[in-house]
Amino acid sequence: MKPYREMSKEELASEIEQLRAEYRKYQGMELNLNMSRGKPCKEQLDLSMGLMDALNSDADLMCEDGTDCRNYGVLTGIQEAKVLIGDMMENNPDDIIIYGNSSLNVMYDTIARAYTHGIMGNKPWCKLDKVKWLCPVPGYDRHFGITEYFGFEMIPVPTDENGPDMDMVEKLVSEDDAIKGIWCVPKYANPSGISYSDDVVRRFARLKPAAKDFRIFWDNAYGIHHLYDDRQDYLIEILAECKRAGNPDLVYKFASTSKITFPGSGIAAMATSPNNMADIVKTMTRQTIGHDKVNQLRHVRFFGDIHGMVEHMRKHADIIRPKFEMVEDILQENLGELGVGSWTVPKGGYFISFDALEGCAKDIVAYCKKAGVEMTGAGATWPYGKDPKDSNIRIAPTYPSLADLKIAATLFTLCTRLVSAQKIYEEM
Repeated sequence: MKPYREMSKEELASEIEQLRAEYRKYQGMELNLNMSRGKPCKEQLDLSMGLMDALNSDADLMCEDGTDCRNYGVLTGIQEAKVLIGDMMENNPDDIIIYGNSSLNVMYDTIARAYTHGIMGNKPWCKLDKVKWLCPVPGYDRHFGITEYFGFEMIPVPTDENGPDMDMVEKLVSEDDAIKGIWCVPKYANPSGISYSDDVVRRFARLKPAAKDFRIFWDNAYGIHHLYDDRQDYLIEILAECKRAGNPDLVYKFASTSKITFPGSGIAAMATSPNNMADIVKTMTRQTIGHDKVNQLRHVRFFGDIHGMVEHMRKHADIIRPKFEMVEDILQENLGELGVGSWTVPKGGYFISFDALEGCAKDIVAYCKKAGVEMTGAGATWPYGKDPKDSNIRIAPTYPSLADLKIAATLFTLCTRLVSAQKIYEEM
């Protein structure tokens, strides 16, 4: 089929009529499918059921250093967990703090601490006239939700296949001391699936911020979430690069096991410099006597070491890789020649980023919902939920079964064709 913009008005009218008839058939199916959030499916969760057997009432809950995981103490996490998560994050265990079950909670807490008490002796952000924050787009809606909640002015930063526009980032942070941070999902990014190039990572490490308390919030949520053994993205380790650049305190690096074991019951961590860690621990001593050491030990016993974790992630990949490939095939087959959208083909992570024709995303998502398929809200990948081009849509293939996903993805392409054809027709 030729591109819609090359069709005559009569051809396009005929196409719209056929698409509407097909759409009505889907409405009659009374579907209830969900491609809105990046959730593991049941088969993925089943991979971690051994966690439930890693410890029992007869288990030895003592750490190698004599710590009894049933009791108070060990503020920054047990050593065995630091080693395991340090290997996962590619960081020295001494630079790791093990938290509770949610890295998003750690990010929120880190911003809240800077807001109320400042970073390393700098003025608390709540006492400033304005706080600004850089937001690479398309990006993660829950990141944007945190900075919006605190009233920060969020500044969108365009991204391409290499990462954020570093010319823009460098200029803004060097000139404006009200800019206090930037959100980054540097590997298999949410939602695009791209990974930052070596040059982008090195330029991040060499930033010269006007604000002494500027921090890069480096959320490496998908660091080991590869889809392929033989085609994996490589990411320069940011803390080591910052140290080489003479900027050791520039980064807070976050990760968790949320999509590795059980979301909501995993362990979260931050890696950062000794100076940042000392600053954080001062607050932590007033917040907690220690996070869940039993869960930390459970994860260590379940995986054994990083090699066990890598093998575990191969099993995840075997489950979700066919889903990604099927969605990509359906997009190509149904939309590839029509000139009505483009999409990413990631090598890992949890999402595919789709760009529709300008002004079409909200309508496409609405059409999907009316026919029984829930998508991430149009605009969610931008600060304040406002995509100025109304074009970006996040596709989350992991949760539905293959059979359901085939229906949902096919319906999505149908809605994309219908909305796009109608828009082009109206422009004629």
